[in-house]
Amino acid sequence: MEKFIIDTNLFFNMQSGLGIGDKTEDVVSMFTKGAKKLKAAGILIYIPPRVVEEFLSFFENKDQSFIHEFLSVVVTKAPETHSQTLSAQLFYKLIEDVRLRNYKGLRIGEEEIELAATHMLKKEALDKKTFQQEVGGFIKKFRERYRNATRFGFLDSLADLDLIVLAKEQDGYLVSSDEGVLIWGRLFGVKELSPAAFGKRLVEALV
Repeated sequence: MEKFIIDTNLFFNMQSGLGIGDKTEDVVSMFTKGAKKLKAAGILIYIPPRVVEEFLSFFENKDQSFIHEFLSVVVTKAPETHSQTLSAQLFYKLIEDVRLRNYKGLRIGEEEIELAATHMLKKEALDKKTFQQEVGGFIKKFRERYRNATRFGFLDSLADLDLIVLAKEQDGYLVSSDEGVLIWGRLFGVKELSPAAFGKRLVEALV
C-alpha cells in the first residue's frame, strides 16, 4: 500500500510545483477530489496534527465546507516518537548545523548594526519618528538576512520534524517543497516524491 505524507506548503505556495490550481481554495478542492479517488484505490495520504494546525492557521474562516471535506479524506496522525530509533550521527549533524547557523546569525547582526551606525553618524539629531523611518530599512534587511541564515534549508518547527518522522514510521513518500524538510528527510533516509509528480498522480486519478 502506497502512503504519502504531505506538507502545508503545497497548498499555499503556488510555486511548489503541485500544478493543480492558481489559488489555495482551488488547490485544496482539486487535491481533495484526487485524494478521494486515491483513497478508494487503497492509497493513503497522511498529515500530522501539527501540520493540520499550520494548514488551518492560514484561514480566517475555518468552518468552510472545502476545508472539512479535505480533512475528511486525509489521515491525521501523529508520529510515534517513543518507538522511533535514530542514528546518533543525525544528532551530531543537527548540533553542528545549529552552531553554524547561530554564528552566521550573530555575524549578520554585527554587520547590520555597523551599517546602521555608520548611516546614523552622517545624520543630525532626529526626532523619534524620523529615526524609526531611517533605521527601519536596516531592521527589515537584518530580519531577512537573519531568517535566511538560520532557517533556510533547516528544520525550523516541530511540524517539519513530524513530517519526516511520520514518513519514516509509515515508510511513506514525503511530499514537500520546503528545502529544509527535504534536506533533513534525506538525512533520515525517507522516501520522497516531488510535488509535481504527486500533482500528476492526483490529476491521473481524476481521469
